[in-house]
Amino acid sequence: MNEISELQEIIDNSDNIVFFGGAGVSTESGIPDFRSERGIFKSLEKYGHSPEYLVSHTYYMNHPEEFFNYYKENLIFKDAMPNPAHLKLAELEKAGKLKAVITQNIDGLHQKAGSKNVLELHGSIHRNYCEFCKMEYDLDFILRNEGVPRCECGGIVKPDVVLYEEPLNNDVLSSSINYIANADTLIIGGTSLVVYPAAGLINYFNGSKLVLINKSETPYDNLASLVINEAIGETLEQIKIE
Repeated sequence: MNEISELQEIIDNSDNIVFFGGAGVSTESGIPDFRSERGIFKSLEKYGHSPEYLVSHTYYMNHPEEFFNYYKENLIFKDAMPNPAHLKLAELEKAGKLKAVITQNIDGLHQKAGSKNVLELHGSIHRNYCEFCKMEYDLDFILRNEGVPRCECGGIVKPDVVLYEEPLNNDVLSSSINYIANADTLIIGGTSLVVYPAAGLINYFNGSKLVLINKSETPYDNLASLVINEAIGETLEQIKIE
């Protein structure tokens, strides 16, 4: 049995699937990841700081104008469209098999593809709020404001994105743990499983089938029922849903 046939059989026999995805889910939509040879972190030498510092809470607080310039140039891909991975996951949810998508991505492509129950561990570029009065703003507001975007009250409008040094949202994290703990199948795709605390979510899985789909090896390959070292979109588009 080849890998796709094995994945098809696992999905056919599962009614409580949870998907956990990383940056690799969106690379096939033209959004670069962080750590691969073509990733965002490889292109940041011109900024004179470590990549982690450029997307840290400290940098945001101390250099807000430079932060927003970098953020808009490197982390927003407004015209990106869902790829076959996003579309197949939305189809699986519609069929009642997939109960939740848990993502480390901030691009909103799962929702654009039609997924309803999406847990965004690192927030979203599409949600922004005034740090002073909490008024909410959309992505277009951020894009059309040069420099530091400010609310009508004068407060800085911050993207609802988890920066380095900031904690994950407790409600989102707790809900993610609950879905994973109760799933019979956990499919993990497009992530090297090295960034914590998100990578630690795999430890809450108690089900029978763990599937890892990633171009490179992960530290958890030896625990998986099935490992597929291919692109997530190319893999999932071959799955048929009755």
